Amino acid sequence: MTVTLADVAARAQVSPATVSRVLNGNYPVAASTRERVLRAVDELDYVLNGPASSLAAATSDLVGILVNDIADPFFGIMASAIQAEIGGTGGGRAGGERLAVVCNTGGSPERELTYLTLLQRQRAAAVVLTGGAVEDAPHAAAVAAKLRKLTEAGTRVVLCGRPQAADTGAVALTFDNRGGARRLTEHLLGLGHRRLGYIAGPEERTTTRHRLEGHREALAAAGVEEDPRRTVYGRYDRRSGYEATLELLRREPGLTGIVAANDSVALGACAALRESGLRIPEDVSVAGFDDLPFSIDAVPSLTTVRLPLADAGARAGRIAMGREEPPPGDIATVRGELMVRGSSGVPRA
Repeated sequence: MTVTLADVAARAQVSPATVSRVLNGNYPVAASTRERVLRAVDELDYVLNGPASSLAAATSDLVGILVNDIADPFFGIMASAIQAEIGGTGGGRAGGERLAVVCNTGGSPERELTYLTLLQRQRAAAVVLTGGAVEDAPHAAAVAAKLRKLTEAGTRVVLCGRPQAADTGAVALTFDNRGGARRLTEHLLGLGHRRLGYIAGPEERTTTRHRLEGHREALAAAGVEEDPRRTVYGRYDRRSGYEATLELLRREPGLTGIVAANDSVALGACAALRESGLRIPEDVSVAGFDDLPFSIDAVPSLTTVRLPLADAGARAGRIAMGREEPPPGDIATVRGELMVRGSSGVPRA
């Protein structure tokens, strides 16, 4: 049954006019009343009609792109490639173009849900979610419910670099983080490294878990016992890599290699090693992940796993616009390529 404005008003115990004022933002309303109305909107999953120009269509010309941090090249590259595919001919009523809106969640699960709700209310033509998901059962269930509502209303939903959300109607292009991480650690083990430190990302992220699992699989296959002291969790940024490396050196000064959760973290690790008087790779090898543009220009250039972020983003954009068929089973795995460069070498005796 369709939820009406009157239903929201009844739940919030206000007049329909007050609900309209809150949702349209065109009239001052007391903060407590506004909060009550918005809570009722969320509880009833009320969908506000979008702009008048979209009322005759199932969806509008709006496309939402959700990113964790637009300042992070990992997300910026994908968002740019997605947006490039959204413009041009095909379906929009203003010369074929679509309006792409980049929604920066800042890693907040609450903001992610808020943006999905706003895009649902605006009858978005498509929504593309990039990067790993938060591993929290209630949040995952809430996101799945939102995605299901979107697809049922005719919105195309594509997950780019994110695990599939079953039974939602979404299409997923997942990154082979586990396999890439395994090949990276196998490379260092093949050089003779046995005392490897690992700098992981946030514990609650799927990307963090999958990359760490790949690292651990490589250690186990080589018969190297994992030492919990050699793993430090942090953020996906340079400062985290710097601080985590100092902590790893404090715990075990004899480390011969450091595997970082991504390239930004690896750069921080390199800075900490140099400030500690250690050479790369003569004293300590360093490896990253993603092959972001600056990786090859680092000194020494960074051994890493190259993910085709631009290609994956472009494909996600084409699927979102209906210009490319979804993969069989609505899921495809995007694999990375090991890039061996100057930051990894044979460990010191």
